[in-house]
Amino acid sequence: MRNKGLIIALTVVVTALCAYFLFFTYISRGVQQKAVAYATTNGKLNESARQHYLDSVWRAPVFGPFTYREVRQSELGLGLDLKGGMHVTLEVSPVEIVKAMSGNSKNAAFNQALEQAQVAQKSNSGTPFTTLFSQAYQAAAPGKPLATIFANTTNKSRNIDINSSNDKVIAAIDKEVDEAIDRSFNILRTRVDKFGVNQPSIQRVKGTGRIQIELPGVDNPDRVRKLLQGQAKLEFWEVWNQNEVGPYLVQLDQQLSAKEAAQKAGGTTATAAADTAALAGTAAAGDTTSLAAQLAKKTKDAAADSAATSTKGGQLARLFTMPGRLGVNLRDTARMNAILRSPEAKAVLPPTLALLWNLKPTTIDKQEYLELVPVRKTRDGVPPMSGEVISDARADIGQNGQPEVLMNMTPAGSRKWAKMTGANIGQQVAMVLDDYVVSAPVVQSEITGGGTSITGSFAIEDTQDLANQLKAGKLPAPTRIVEEAIVGPSLGKEAIDQGLYSSLAGLILIMIFMAAYYGRAGLVADVSLLFNMFLILGVLAQFGTALTLPGIAGLILVIASAIDANVLIFERIREELAHGLTVPDAINKGYSRAFSAIFDSNVTTMLIALILGFFGTGPVQSFAVTLGIGVLTSFLSAVFVSRLIIEWMVKGKEDHSLTFDTFLSRGLFKNLNFDIVGKRKIAYVFSSVVILIGFALMAYQGGPNLGVDFKGGRAYVIDFNKTMVASDVAEQLRPAFKGAGLEVKQYGAPNRLRVTTGYLANDESVEADQQVRTALDQGLQSFASANPQVPSASKVGATIADDIKRTSVLSLGLTLLGIFIYVLFRFDKWQYSMAAVVALFHDALLVIAAFPIARAFGVVYEMDQIFVAAVLTVLGFSMNDTVVIYDRIREYLQENPKLTFAQVVNPALNSTFSRTIITSSTILMVVVVLYIFGGETLRSFSFSMIIGMIFGTYSSLFIATPIILDTYGKKEERERKAAGEDFTNSASDAPRLSTSNV
Repeated sequence: MRNKGLIIALTVVVTALCAYFLFFTYISRGVQQKAVAYATTNGKLNESARQHYLDSVWRAPVFGPFTYREVRQSELGLGLDLKGGMHVTLEVSPVEIVKAMSGNSKNAAFNQALEQAQVAQKSNSGTPFTTLFSQAYQAAAPGKPLATIFANTTNKSRNIDINSSNDKVIAAIDKEVDEAIDRSFNILRTRVDKFGVNQPSIQRVKGTGRIQIELPGVDNPDRVRKLLQGQAKLEFWEVWNQNEVGPYLVQLDQQLSAKEAAQKAGGTTATAAADTAALAGTAAAGDTTSLAAQLAKKTKDAAADSAATSTKGGQLARLFTMPGRLGVNLRDTARMNAILRSPEAKAVLPPTLALLWNLKPTTIDKQEYLELVPVRKTRDGVPPMSGEVISDARADIGQNGQPEVLMNMTPAGSRKWAKMTGANIGQQVAMVLDDYVVSAPVVQSEITGGGTSITGSFAIEDTQDLANQLKAGKLPAPTRIVEEAIVGPSLGKEAIDQGLYSSLAGLILIMIFMAAYYGRAGLVADVSLLFNMFLILGVLAQFGTALTLPGIAGLILVIASAIDANVLIFERIREELAHGLTVPDAINKGYSRAFSAIFDSNVTTMLIALILGFFGTGPVQSFAVTLGIGVLTSFLSAVFVSRLIIEWMVKGKEDHSLTFDTFLSRGLFKNLNFDIVGKRKIAYVFSSVVILIGFALMAYQGGPNLGVDFKGGRAYVIDFNKTMVASDVAEQLRPAFKGAGLEVKQYGAPNRLRVTTGYLANDESVEADQQVRTALDQGLQSFASANPQVPSASKVGATIADDIKRTSVLSLGLTLLGIFIYVLFRFDKWQYSMAAVVALFHDALLVIAAFPIARAFGVVYEMDQIFVAAVLTVLGFSMNDTVVIYDRIREYLQENPKLTFAQVVNPALNSTFSRTIITSSTILMVVVVLYIFGGETLRSFSFSMIIGMIFGTYSSLFIATPIILDTYGKKEERERKAAGEDFTNSASDAPRLSTSNV
């Protein structure tokens, strides 16, 4: 084998990296277990206490110098379906929309009505805000139409004028609110998709202004809250200089000291004379990092020296402990906020002075401090510049190696920025995001062109968050979190355990089978398979990818590819041994001749992964990521690592013990001579009939039985008086909901579950609501002793939005196109490409048709996100099988140029028959065990896989290659015969190639 040293070195490096990142996963799991132990009392887990423990160690070292945050970034995460995560319900506030449509009216009755409507909504949550506002306005201003407030240039496009009725005005506001909710939904989904978690869930709650979001495996809720609620309201403000702000702070400190002295019985009035000079010197030393190349001026040393404050004196002097800056210790920020909200501060500080916190704390001598920046506000509160001037933003690494955000401005914004920086040379300019100072640099010269770099005390995740917020845009209306909870995995712990144990059992069966069939070579394949699994998990951890059930579907396909590669190689080696070659020569030739088939099948699989990963979303993308990583690792392990082991076992040994068969397999699949293509017309008819029956039954049954993630439904929160097992409840509810889509998960507490069902999802009538609730109560009767109560119910939209469905279909179409082009490139004939694509369509249609057919026999399964992953797995498996057969046909034609396609097709199918049956049988072992023992929740997935594996193998033999015979082979034979070529022809499609030529 060439480049053996390079392959060994690469294997060692990759193995070390995978072990390194998987060790971080081990450390992270240990921290989480400690959190659970800390929060568990008398066997009951306090989720708030668990989260408090994790928050407390978020920035603390947990392994050497690595903090828990750094460890979490490098661990192998689990998706929402396997681990659960954070559930947040957001409400889009219509108040800001009403204000904006009124042109920020100062009308007293208008503002009074807004306040009263907000108060009324707390006790009338079911009544639309606009209705409450209209009633409050009519009460505050009897006889005055709303048009007097809303007839302005802003609403001219909405056809509101001074003569518009109140109903028309409210209708226009309602429309704007609905559109704002839609825009908020899209923006929030954009932010969530870029947050870095895998396969999040986001739904609209029908009939309300609420949006539900679930993020898997989140251990930093503060970051989530900030991301979801933040409006990305970026503002540019001038900053007070230290000489201007100092006297105000001195005066405030004196008043606070006098008040403190008056409150102390017998106390002495504290004088702050010794401290005031130092206090004045702390005013806004500023952030001296660069905005662009022009902004690099350093703060004078004198400013830093003057910021030293005494530990004695007034309250401000005692709090301003940050060396060199106007800042406080992180633990004292709450006390400082209380002072800034005090009546004394409001009386002393001018309205144009706003002391705003820096976005990030600064660590000095192992202490964390937060700086205050004195921002110069305008009297009307309108900033000189705002975020609307930004055209683009992205995270980057600056020339000094520090994370930064690169921001470009619109032409109008560039002109404003040049004017603002030109007027503040030598002064600070604060960039304020949602009332937090991102950076407050000193302007050295006028900045033209609008290209700006935002720098500060950023971690990489901070720049990513900021850039994503700025790109996502400003929310059309503020959102507030009205409910949040930690939710359990959608599959349930019991279903996960059942699936895990079943998958492991299936994997062990595969390993036993390989050893029993191939002897010691099979043991090498087992070692290669385990090494491949280790590599996949390590690479997933390295890239911070969460493992989900669709990802596990991709993992099953990877196992199939790895097993397939070893089977191809070993079957080739057995063929060469049968031809009389020595073991070393047979090994070299076997690996060499199997390489092209393995290469082509891996390239087509990688093509699927790349296109689905780039264009797909949700379960499609999760499947693609795992599949793409697995293709690379399986190629390394099956082709190179296994060869290294096998060559080491036989190197320099005349009497070696390496075998490629056993007494069980020695006589199997010898001299096969099936007339496979001769049965192709029967196969065509059979497949057509099954597909037609399946889709006819689907139409009769009212369409496909889609899961709640495709069509939404109704959600219920159910409280019990004891801890409940989610899968047990789901098992009782499923018959009551007549097999409709169902999801049951733990919700915030062990005795609380959230049930979401797609039963009667398309019927939104009150009668349907009652019918679904009756079915729920009927299903809960088995748990009457646990006293189930339903405190809340809601209607939820699909987690897979329409545009995600469109992109998924697009990605699948592009995948088929990519396969068509690659097969055409490798095999020269368009008929090969066409037959492969037709066979893939055939497999997908048969899997879909199997569901209504099973339903007709009383076996009801839903089509959900997991079903999508299963179909993709089937397509990948079928494509691998087809390419291997194509490769053998090409080889036979190259070695026997006088023979036609029709003469080699049956021998090619027969010679690869053993590989086809062995590979499909081994993978079928896994999914059958998963179907039998994996639990009800995973049965839909495993059912899809069983049907797909059977028909994927069937289509490779009876559909794909026979189609080439009908579209090309027969024509080729006629043309060559007409040209006078001398070759034996026959009316039948019997084999014409002897086994001695294989």
